[in-house]
Amino acid sequence: MFATLRARLGLLMALSALSGVVAWLALTRWPLPQAMAWLRASLGLGPAWTAPAGAWAIVWTAAVVLPLCAWSARVALAPLARLLRALEGGVLSYRDGDFSLSLTSTGHGEMGELVRLHNELGEALREQRLHLVQRELLLDTVVQNTPVALVLTDAGGHVAYANIAARQLLGEGRSLQGLAFEALLESAPRALRTALASGEDTLFSVDVDGAEETFHVSQRGFRLQGRPHRLHLLRRMTRELSRQEVASWKRLIRVFSHELNNSLAPLSSLAHSGAELVRRGDHARAIGVFESIGERARHLHGFLDGYARFAKLPAPQVADVDWAGFLAGLQAHARFRLEGSTPAGSARFDAGQMEQALLNLLKNGHESGSAPEAVTLACGVSRGELVLVVCDRGPGMSETVLAHALLPFYSTKRAGTGLGLALAREIVEAHGGRIALVNRHGGGLRVTLALPQ
Repeated sequence: MFATLRARLGLLMALSALSGVVAWLALTRWPLPQAMAWLRASLGLGPAWTAPAGAWAIVWTAAVVLPLCAWSARVALAPLARLLRALEGGVLSYRDGDFSLSLTSTGHGEMGELVRLHNELGEALREQRLHLVQRELLLDTVVQNTPVALVLTDAGGHVAYANIAARQLLGEGRSLQGLAFEALLESAPRALRTALASGEDTLFSVDVDGAEETFHVSQRGFRLQGRPHRLHLLRRMTRELSRQEVASWKRLIRVFSHELNNSLAPLSSLAHSGAELVRRGDHARAIGVFESIGERARHLHGFLDGYARFAKLPAPQVADVDWAGFLAGLQAHARFRLEGSTPAGSARFDAGQMEQALLNLLKNGHESGSAPEAVTLACGVSRGELVLVVCDRGPGMSETVLAHALLPFYSTKRAGTGLGLALAREIVEAHGGRIALVNRHGGGLRVTLALPQ
């Protein structure tokens, strides 16, 4: 690649050496000594001229050759100097963000190759910048026109970016760029200020254009260009919640209709059979029919009572709970094997509600087909949380069932109400905790309850 430049420099050095030899010979041998002798003799200037020798010959030779070498070097390296100046200008343009500069090719040597590569780099940078501009334009268009209100604040609490939805919600359509976010919220509804001040994901409702609107607020902190920023997202949820509410009512109505039809149809048939047996005087069989009617009525009452308890679940009354008494009461209603020891000291939760949640889980463990001795309960403390784990050795759950098992009214059992796990989840979350279901290796299900202490 550098053969041409090396050849040019080698030729320049060879010419310089040759010039030096020629100059030295011309000064010391021929023709300068002869010419000077003839000139002095013709003019009668006295003794013949003596040619320089030794150090003086070298000095005279250098005086002649060095200017010639400097001039030839300047001429030979002028294209390289012009190329370097052009490259310097191109690099400065790139630094300033201008990628439009292209250089003119100077030939087919290594300098021409360097110019070609420089132009290819500029073209690649131009294309990348164009693609970035197009992507930024697309992203800005999407963000600006999304129905989710988006506000980005910097480390000083000032609005760095706000889309159209955010401007309409918080600024009546005017620009929010550079405004202090706290000052902007002073005129906002109290529910909105409270939700944003919490710093957590939450729901809140405000009046918008005379109608109540429910919003979901999500807030996240991150670093942008090395500086802390905070992103606030406010999404209208009224229509989505209304659809979910209607869907929930439809599911509830279907469950009630199914259960009532399954109970009322047999009750009507049994009542007719009982009346016919009484008319015939067959009181012994009539008593059995009336007992069946009573059994079906009790089943229907239990079904309705379960839904009523789920709907009227009160706020938990958290208090200190003694482990020995709590586990003894639990074992009086359900069979299980306690794994490990209980935590030292007492625990804090609503004993009645947690007993109901654990009884539902233990009942599910026995109904799963697990061996009774394989239904276990473990209690422990981890990272400031009380952890209760109920395990069984049944068949476990499929991925689909696991995804829906905690939803109200969802059940894979023929006579199930779909409230056992949903009630346990409601109780745990009312305590500020969480519930998790996972399949165990070797078969079975593990349900983990974590409660803050």
